[in-house]
Amino acid sequence: MTHTPLKRLFLDTLRTGVAGDYFTSSDLHPVFARLVARQAAEMWKVMGEPQPFTWVEMGAGRGLFAADFLTWSAVALPEFYAALEYAAIEPGALQRQRIEARLAGFGNKVRLLADLEELAPATGCFFSNELVDAFPGHVVARVEGRLKEIYVAAEEDDLREKPGPISDPAVAAYVARYAPHLEEGHRVEVNRHAQTWIKTVAAKLVRGFVLTIDYGDMANRLFTPDRPRGTLLAYRGHTATEDFFTAPGETDLTAHVNFSALVDAGKAAGLDFAGFTTQERFLLALGEANQFADAYDPDQTEPERLQARLKLKRLISPEGMGTIFKVLIQQRAVPNAALAGLKFERAAAE
Repeated sequence: MTHTPLKRLFLDTLRTGVAGDYFTSSDLHPVFARLVARQAAEMWKVMGEPQPFTWVEMGAGRGLFAADFLTWSAVALPEFYAALEYAAIEPGALQRQRIEARLAGFGNKVRLLADLEELAPATGCFFSNELVDAFPGHVVARVEGRLKEIYVAAEEDDLREKPGPISDPAVAAYVARYAPHLEEGHRVEVNRHAQTWIKTVAAKLVRGFVLTIDYGDMANRLFTPDRPRGTLLAYRGHTATEDFFTAPGETDLTAHVNFSALVDAGKAAGLDFAGFTTQERFLLALGEANQFADAYDPDQTEPERLQARLKLKRLISPEGMGTIFKVLIQQRAVPNAALAGLKFERAAAE
């Protein structure tokens, strides 16, 4: 019998889109990347228009966001585009081939990397969308008054959960800090990898911003008694389940992001907190200036414009992606930067 922390058993493979297991905002409509591009251009301006401005997309997937971001910037934000260098980071070899084909028309404007460590320190913005939730993590439960880690045990032909001792004192310290009132029988996820990741990002950022979009919340709203099973879910064919073991390696596992841990680890690494809000408020603030004209293409028919409005609604709907997804912005050496996307900023305790 062998043991492994629950989430480490599964492959970190992206399966997005209609034929995959889940949608991202980039799969839904180009307006997501267009509005983020407007925020990027504003970042460039408040930084004094550095040359170059490096946009680092971590977890570039199929390259949909990058293609939309670059195409729109070239047309609508030409001065920003002239200063832009785009670094797309994607560990999967097959995915990198797809990105390379998709972005071939942008020439040397784009650099494609397999790992963040390959990137030289840069000035600009480090961006991720639905990356952190996919990092491997630990699951911890309170059992008979003590913290126990939930492992996966391989017994004969079956996989099953098995409680055991905490694998690392840092895991117990994480629970003590962010979920100190964990009740008997309740469980939480511990994403130590996210803390290491943000420290690596901070080390690569000379000056600029870190923009993280994902589902989750601050710890005081995430680790609550109404989530006795934590937030770990399996997604397969756009269906959520807690059946983690039916198709190991073929099912996407995710857990909500503890943004408090990202803020704290970022501060320890030299990143200042710039703001925190929901995707709804972030996109509404960015689209307010031109009443979401970025959602439409000049040659669209009225039915196509209607479809664009419906997809935009899904991105910002309070009942869907709009409030589940959060936006965290951190910064280094850009004091008092008032960003448009944070106009309707949500307080951490709100």
